[in-house]
Amino acid sequence: MFWLFALPLLIADVQVAGVNTGLKVQVTQKGLEYGGQFVVELLKSVLMKEKIQDINGSYQVPLVGNAQYSVWGLHVSQIQEHNSTVGFAEGTGVSLGIRDAQVLLKGHWRLTTSLGSDSGTADIRIRQLFLSTVLGVDRGSGGRLRVWCAGCHSAIGDLDLTFYGGSSWLYNLFASSFKGSLQSEVNKQLCPELRKGIDDLARVLRTANVSAKMDSFAEMDYSVVNKPVISADQFNMDLKGQFFRVGQPHTSPLVPAPFLLPDQPGSMLLLGISEFFANSAALVYFTSGALRVNYTDKTIPKSIPFRLNTKSLGLFLPELKQQFPDMAMEIHITARKQPLLNFHPGGVDAAVFGAAEAFVVLPSARLASVFLLNIDANLTGQVLLEPVKSGKSIGRVGGSVALKRFRLSQDRSSIGEIKVKFLEKVLYVALQLASSRVNKRLKKGVALPNIYNATLVNPQVAMYQGFMLIATDLHYHPQVAA
Repeated sequence: MFWLFALPLLIADVQVAGVNTGLKVQVTQKGLEYGGQFVVELLKSVLMKEKIQDINGSYQVPLVGNAQYSVWGLHVSQIQEHNSTVGFAEGTGVSLGIRDAQVLLKGHWRLTTSLGSDSGTADIRIRQLFLSTVLGVDRGSGGRLRVWCAGCHSAIGDLDLTFYGGSSWLYNLFASSFKGSLQSEVNKQLCPELRKGIDDLARVLRTANVSAKMDSFAEMDYSVVNKPVISADQFNMDLKGQFFRVGQPHTSPLVPAPFLLPDQPGSMLLLGISEFFANSAALVYFTSGALRVNYTDKTIPKSIPFRLNTKSLGLFLPELKQQFPDMAMEIHITARKQPLLNFHPGGVDAAVFGAAEAFVVLPSARLASVFLLNIDANLTGQVLLEPVKSGKSIGRVGGSVALKRFRLSQDRSSIGEIKVKFLEKVLYVALQLASSRVNKRLKKGVALPNIYNATLVNPQVAMYQGFMLIATDLHYHPQVAA
């Protein structure tokens, strides 16, 4: 049950009309504004990784004459920005803007004049850089996100050039003569270099995983199924949110129902988890045979006086003790069919359909089946999501569970009729006592693994008819370079 609620947090062609999904993600304007600062840092890192093409040209230098110059090996060494903007580009993606930034370019220079050739290093300091771009976001092939540069504009307001090495003291006297030409050439290359960086990101996304293996039984498909819907103040994305058996992707017989996320602009991120998501997981674990457990006397704590043998169980089933006196037993519990989960404003209801088969361990160690009982139970639960102080975890998920209904029925028996009503009452009391112990563990919760160095801030869980909503802010913890 924990994983049905926790898995979504370990958590992105043409639009296909009417496709319903298991998971919905919404980033609000508040979330974009917070994340925008990291997007701008990404934009800056993209520029700093790209090398600007060589600049070659000629210019008439006073007292020297015609000068053939070449500036090569140029790269962005430093970017300082104090005025950046980020927003949603309706129907397209995200718009980014940097104003009045200072950029330092470093490279090498070579100058050839009538006096000969000279070379050294050079600094180009851009004092007023204006750069704006629109990052397009769409659904790509295979349910992956596709990004591209949907627009770019750059302008350089002022530029300084400083030569080092060689006869740089002489050329620095005439550096202003090169400013206009360099300013134009550098400006021409800023947007193309930015597009290269975005193209690199696009190539990574084209091969990104759209499914994750949860354990040896199940994988989860979180591919994008519809074209993201981008308005002026929010970004909405539909993910498939379906489980399948490991190595056996298939279309689920379950059909997701439509649901809409409510408007909550006060939170950075909204995550909608539908019943389809939870029930597809239940179906996979049922069909893969994972919903089974075997009990022997060794699995029962020694502090419990009741032992799993014919002597103890014979107190309720005298014929068992008569036919098999003082013999060890095993109980095998399996699911007869998949559990069904229902989300509603009051919480989560679960219908469980199981079977308990009792075996006697014969002297030969062979198991002899003595009876088979069907178990039908109805549970109700609540989900809790808490922030954590440590950056090692994104948050802690917990909850509570209560038994609403419990019924036993005899399927078959080799020791005569089983008094199921009596056993039902005994087990109901035992299960009620056990639930208090279970709820103590549930209250402590489970720490969810860290995702992209982020933690949840003020997470809220709300239940709706057919889906669960998680609304939260995020706090990002930048990695500190060693």
